[in-house]
Amino acid sequence: MYEVIGSPTSRAFRVMWMLEELGQPFTLTKAAPQSDEVRALNPSGKIPVLKDGEDVVTDSTAIMTYLADKYGTLTFPAGTIERAHQDALTNCILDEIDSVLWVATRHNFILPEDKRVPDVRHTSKWEYERNLKHLMDRCKGPYLMGDTFTVPDIILAHCGAWAKGAKFPSDNEDFKAYLKRCRARDAFQKLTAG
Repeated sequence: MYEVIGSPTSRAFRVMWMLEELGQPFTLTKAAPQSDEVRALNPSGKIPVLKDGEDVVTDSTAIMTYLADKYGTLTFPAGTIERAHQDALTNCILDEIDSVLWVATRHNFILPEDKRVPDVRHTSKWEYERNLKHLMDRCKGPYLMGDTFTVPDIILAHCGAWAKGAKFPSDNEDFKAYLKRCRARDAFQKLTAG
């Protein structure tokens, strides 16, 4: 059984969703970033952390890629052109959506007060919406890669929830429909029930 270490309100949710999609049992050990428990497994102190027996994997995207490759699902095979396109989408989401949200979040409440630049949120909101439109223009079907639900879908759908919580509104109707499809998946419903 896998152990996910982190908080379900963090990027650990992505890993939990992935494990639900795979039908793999897991336990969640709630731990805050920078806690002693997390630092013992990941010197950066960042969550999530996945324990697979005695092995430890860090970073939500690395964890999901590891699991997708291990089980041969929610991904295209390494070395295929489809995988190259999938990896390009993953990197695009991390660079242009996730990182924009992370910068705004850090300047909102994580950085020391004297290091925060509150006005960065305005630019971040504009950048988020612009980047989201470009990403939706690349969408090939019901999911980013067409009919196949893959790792970048979990990342982007999670970012959609993060953006809503961070009050980054989006009027993008394509994105709203996309999120609805992703959230209708059985694994997501099971994970968020109750």
